[in-house]
Parts: sequence; C-alpha cells; structure tokens
Amino acid sequence: MPDDANDAPIPDPLPQQEQRFRAPARFGNVPVAATPLGWDPRNPGFRNHYPIVNLPTQIVERVPLGHPELEPNRLLWGDNLHVMRQLPSESVDLVYIDPPFFSNRVYNVIWGDEHEERSFEDLWEEGLGGYLIWLNARLYEMKRVLKPTGSIYVHCDWHASHYIKAEMDKIFGYDNLVNELLWKRYAVHSLMNIGFDNTSDSILMYAKDRDRMIFNKVYGAPSEEEIARRFPHTEEETGRKYQHVALEQSSNRSSAGEVREIDGRTVVSDIGWRWTQETFDQRIAENPYLIYWTKTGKPRFKIYSDDYKGTPLGTIWTDIGYLSAQDPERVGYPTQKPEALLERIITASSNEGGLVLDAFVGGGTTPAVAQRLGRRWIAMDQSRVSVSVTAERLKHAAAERGLEDAPVPDFTVEHWGVYEADKLAERPADEFRAFVLACYDARVASRDAGIHGYKGERARVPVWVGEPALRSIVSADDVDGFAQAIAALERYRNDEGLRDGVMLAWGFGPDARAAAEELRGREGIEIAFVRLEQVRLDSPAFRSHVKAKSTDRGDYSGFLTFVQPPVVEIAHRRLRPLRYDFDAGDTQVLNAGAKVVNVHWDFDYDGRVFRAARGEWFRRGKGKDPAPVLDAQHVFPRAGRYTVACRVQDDKGGEGMATVELEAE
Repeated sequence: MPDDANDAPIPDPLPQQEQRFRAPARFGNVPVAATPLGWDPRNPGFRNHYPIVNLPTQIVERVPLGHPELEPNRLLWGDNLHVMRQLPSESVDLVYIDPPFFSNRVYNVIWGDEHEERSFEDLWEEGLGGYLIWLNARLYEMKRVLKPTGSIYVHCDWHASHYIKAEMDKIFGYDNLVNELLWKRYAVHSLMNIGFDNTSDSILMYAKDRDRMIFNKVYGAPSEEEIARRFPHTEEETGRKYQHVALEQSSNRSSAGEVREIDGRTVVSDIGWRWTQETFDQRIAENPYLIYWTKTGKPRFKIYSDDYKGTPLGTIWTDIGYLSAQDPERVGYPTQKPEALLERIITASSNEGGLVLDAFVGGGTTPAVAQRLGRRWIAMDQSRVSVSVTAERLKHAAAERGLEDAPVPDFTVEHWGVYEADKLAERPADEFRAFVLACYDARVASRDAGIHGYKGERARVPVWVGEPALRSIVSADDVDGFAQAIAALERYRNDEGLRDGVMLAWGFGPDARAAAEELRGREGIEIAFVRLEQVRLDSPAFRSHVKAKSTDRGDYSGFLTFVQPPVVEIAHRRLRPLRYDFDAGDTQVLNAGAKVVNVHWDFDYDGRVFRAARGEWFRRGKGKDPAPVLDAQHVFPRAGRYTVACRVQDDKGGEGMATVELEAE
C-alpha cells in the first residue's frame, strides 16, 4: 500500500446540495441535516469518531492460480474502515456491500470469532444513529476509492433502507441515485398476525458521477412462450425462429417517394424509410441474408430468436431466488447471497478487467463471481473465519471451473492489525525490522549504523529492532552497541538533548535490562546518560500509541497484536475399507483465553496449496449455540498413500496446521 494513501487529497468530500433538503419557505425547513450523521468538517472522513491508524498489512499466504506474473487479487482480514483508508483514491470500478442489517445484533455475529463479536458489541448501543455513523464512515471511504466512472450497490432490508438512502444522498449526492432495486428473496412463508410478510431486500445503487458511470444494459432471459410469440416464423433452410421488421416507416409520410438502393435493387417507398441509405449499406455489408423481399417487392429485415437478448430488466427482480439450505452454492454462511445476483450486478456495472471491492465479504460470493467474470477484486472482512472460508471457496472455484487456463491472477491473504507471529518471524531481518518500525509509527533509518529507525516529533528518537526469531533475546552487548551508535550521532555530540532511545524485540535478557539501567545512571565521558526504553513486541507498551487513539465509537485496544498458531493434533482410525475417521479434538490453543472456532480438512494435501474438501469449509454442530465440529469422515477414492492436512482457527485469529500420512486400504 502506498505510504501517502492517507495524505492524498480527497476529491469532492461531500456534494453541494443543501437545497435538496429544504422545502418552500411557507412550509418551513424540513428537519433533515444537510451533512451525514457524524460528519465533522474539521476532521473530514469521520476521523473525529474513527482516527486514522497507519498499520501495515501482513501477507500470510499467496494462493497460486496459474499466472504469477499478474498482480494478485487481495483478500484481507481486518477492520474494513482502516483497510480502505490505505487504498488509493479513484482506484475501484465497482463496490458491492452487504453490511450487517440493523435488525438483531446477535444474528449479525455469524462466524463467532472474537474480532467479529467485539466489532458488534457496541455498534447498536446508540440505536439507529450509532449504526448510521458507523456505516457512513465506511461509505465515505468507498466514495473516495471509486473511480469517476464507478458505482456502488448497498444491500439492506426494511429495517433501515430508507435511513441509509437519506445518508447516501448526502455522501454521494441526491442526483447520483441511479436506482432502488427490490430483490424478491422468497415467496410468502408465514402467516403474520399484523402486516404483510417481508419477502424482499432493497439494493441502493449510486454512481460516483451519474453522467460518466459504466453501465451495461442487462436483459431478462426470455421464456419459451415469449420466444414463440415474438418469433412466429421458421426459416426452412436452417430451422431458426425469426420475426421480420418492416423497413418502411408507418407514421411519417413526409419522406414518401424517397428512393433507396437495397441489396442491388432501387426501391421507392410510399410512406418513407425507417433506415437511411448508410444504414442499409452497413447492414447489407454485415449480412446480406438478413434482408428478404415480400411478393409485392417490399424489403424486410430478419431478427432471429437466438440473437434476442430478452426484455431489459427493471428495478424489481423476481427471477433470482434465495439459496436453500441444500443449495450446492452454500458455504455455511446464513445470509449468503446467490451468485446469480452478484453476476447481474457485476456484469451491469463493470467491464472485464475492472476492479470490484466488497468490504463485507461474508461467504465470498462477490470475489468468486468477479473472478469467474474476469474482473479483479479486493475483498475484506473483520472475521478471520470469513476470510478463511472465502479463500477455500476461491481455490475450489478456480479448480472446478478450470480457471488455470484463463488469465486469472493469484490472490493474497493479508492481515491488518492482528498479525501471525510465527510467519512474521520467518521474514528476512530487513523486512522484519521495516514491518516492526511501521507498526511502531517510526520510519526506517537510511544511513546511521546500528540504528534501525527514528520515531517521534521530527523523527528524533533512535529505534533499534531485534532479530526476527521468536525466541531471540536481546543481550547486554546489543544494548551497549545501540548506545554507542547513539553516541556516534552528530546530534548527540552537539548536545542537542538527544538522550533517549527505544529497543523493540521479542524478549530481553536480564543482562540487557541491567545494562540499560546502568546507562540511565551513567554520566561518564564515554556515553553521557543515555536512556534506553526496552519494549516487547507483544506488550501493551508496544501498541500504546494505537490504543491511545480510541474513541467512544472506535475501540482500538485490539489492534496491533500478535497471535500464535494452535498446536494441531490429528487422530485417525479406519472404519471400513477406504473410509476413515479424523479428529482434531486434542488441538491446543496458545493464545490466552482463545477457543477453537473452525476446522478445515484437506484429505489429499499436495504439500504446496492447502485446499479444504468441499463441505469442510465451515461446519457447526446443532442446537442454539452450536460448537465447531472438530472431527470428519472421509472415503478415499482408491487405495494408496495420502497426506491429510488439518487447519484450525481460534477466535483470536491464530491458525495452525498439521499433517498426517496414511496408507488408505
């Protein structure tokens, strides 16, 4: 992500449209604010409620799909507001979001991991107003990242759709509302005592700039009855159904007597021609057989049924049903939307190669469809389990549809704000140090030997970063070496008050702490009174600068933490020929207070790419509070040696994997 993404000027922050919300003077003013709820002009971008936090993303996996030379698509785990703030302005062609509905906050906690639960814990405390401020901050960033030709679709239900529309009018502009779409999810399924059954959702469609937006007209598939009615003729040679269009005008007699050269004939019309001579010439050049002649010598134009696109769609969509529990598209996500719905939206409002963004990816429908339709995509979610399930869905979609033969980019799985310590420890020392410095809001030092970075006002405080290995310990020699490096600085020698330094590392030995204490009290000639603060990377002190930015609406205490992977244990037993039972029940989580929330199984692991078996992406037991299923059964297709892999996720964000080899018989 570019370092200056947050500092870039924001184009057209809010539209100038105050008069839209005022009635004629004799009626008085309509009591609707001209700016979105939560807006503060002194801190644009809702930064008064949600201050900016600059943290890097950690790439934990790159999934190969056959074209490593292409820029990868991105799947991110993290708070979507902060992730979007690091995306460049005017870079996205289409946004589709299906955010939590303002209905029942328990229902909105779907995956059950801690970060999802914490996000929703306070969301509804202030009622609808708090919900709209939370959503407005994100809609504002979505507008910023949209290209001038881009558009956004917001999926909502009856609880808040009209309130969301009023807020979007203020953010995107009343004139940029394109449609309010109604999607009929299912037929009436219950007898309500009061009122009619709620069977539809609203999808609000806004353009960044209505005059420039991309829109490809979408047609409803015609029925057999419609084809028979519209195309009553059958061509004897080919059997193709067709209708004919009279090329003479039926209502304009002003051009009567005009002459046209049609397929080598000179013809005079009694009532005028529907087409100009240029159009006739073009159509005949394209396909002369589409022109035919009646017995009276009048030209007609054939339209074949297999070229008929159907009737252009309106705003009420009744032809795409909701997914049933048994639908093969189901991934275990209760509010999952059908691929046909996203295919219609993506086809209508983006072109091949365009970039699609989904900030609430849920079960992964948007990136799965975008990938199939040849679009690039960025998807994110606050739930670690959601991101994991989406990744598995995308891997299978590529394999099942043979996308390795198409120019489909790889995709990366990235984390923002909560990082996997073991993967970070595997990075080269210079990359590890640059990552740690970025987390600490310090810049990398370019010249000074023995000093890795600088922090603070005017970047004056030297910073030293330890080794990547999790078990590495800072020694007294490291402390003395850092102090000597500080003493060698020209600012130190000029006595400009440079006396402080910060050491960042996974651990500090007793001798290192003793050496730092000695430096604090020393006033000798060699090193005059250097104060070295020693900060563990997994300590509250390391993330204190981030936590300090928390507000009543933005709790940042969970940002900038490091998690450990669970220690996965696999047991297996043979039930009958080729059928085996597997159990990960003895897995141990290492993150304090954590519990297992999801388990994936790959029964034929190739040692390179983990691909969970279909049906093993997200499984829960039964009951009011279902627990994750830790065991699985599998029937191998044939006898032979297999490597079985199991991935386990805990509710803090840790993910671990183990493998076992067996001889299936």
